Amino acid sequence: MNHASLDDFLKHGTATLAKGPVALIFVEDAVELDSTLRHHLQCGFKAVVALMPPAFELADDLEDTVHRVAFDCSHPQAVFDAVNRVIEAAPGVWLYYGYNAEYLFFPFCETRSIGEMLAFHTEERRDAMLTYVIDLYADDLENCPSAVSLERAHLDRAGYYALARPDPGNHNHPKERQLDFFGGLRWRFEEHIPAPSRRIDRIALFRAKPGLRLRSDHTFSDEEYNTYACPWHHNLTAAICSFRTAKALKANPGSTFDIDTFRWRKSVPFEWHSRQLLDLGLMEPGQWF
Repeated sequence: MNHASLDDFLKHGTATLAKGPVALIFVEDAVELDSTLRHHLQCGFKAVVALMPPAFELADDLEDTVHRVAFDCSHPQAVFDAVNRVIEAAPGVWLYYGYNAEYLFFPFCETRSIGEMLAFHTEERRDAMLTYVIDLYADDLENCPSAVSLERAHLDRAGYYALARPDPGNHNHPKERQLDFFGGLRWRFEEHIPAPSRRIDRIALFRAKPGLRLRSDHTFSDEEYNTYACPWHHNLTAAICSFRTAKALKANPGSTFDIDTFRWRKSVPFEWHSRQLLDLGLMEPGQWF
C-alpha cells in the first residue's frame, strides 16, 4: 500500500478515505515510527496513513497494514496544506492528524475504539474534538540523550493553565468557548520556544466538510470547530502524549546544552493508560461513561 506522492494517494486512495476514522501520521524523523503507527492501529482507526520520506523503513508487520505516502514535511506549512487537501477529498469523514513519537489517548481507550468514541461525539452534534498535547520526556538524559524512551517516559502532573482567546475582529474580547492552553515543557522552557508554538491545544480530531480549512496555528476556519465544548454541557476531550517537544529541545543546538534534565518536582512516570490522564485532569470524559 505504497503511494508515490500525496497526489497519487488522493487519486488512487479514494477507498481508504471513503470511511473513517482515518489517522494521518506525519513523519518528521525515524524516532519511534513503528510504535506510533502500531498504537494508532490499535486505537481502531479504519485506516492509518503514514506520510513519510521514502528513505525511511517500516517494520514488516506494518507494510501490509499502513498506507505509506511519500511526503516531505520539513517545510512548516507542508503538514497544514496536506491536511487541507485530504479534507477536500474526504467530506464527512472523521480525521485525525499527528506526528511520529505522538500517541493519541482518549477516555477508556483500553476497552473502547476510536470509532465508538466518535460515534458518541457525533450524537452530541459535535464535529471536532479538542486534544491536549501532553509532553513526554525521558527521566535520564545521560542514558537517553534524545529524551525519548517508552520505558522511562515521564510527564508533568501539574503546571497547566488556560487563558482567554482574544478575538481581533471583536475588539479583542474573549472568543466564546475557546481558550489557549499552556503547560508542560513548552511552559517550563518557554525561553527556547517561539511564542506562536507555546500552546498545547490542537483540534486533532475533526470531521471534514467542504470549505473547511486548517490554519497554521492548529485552529480551523470554522470557529465552532475550535471550541472546547458545546453551549449546554461539557464534551469529551482527548490527549496526545508527545515526545516532539522534548526531542526538539535536545536536538536544537540553541537549547540542548542548557538542559541537563527535564525532571522536576512535579514529574511522574507515564503509565501509558487513559486512567492516569483522566485522574490528572488532562482529558475530559464529558457525558461518556
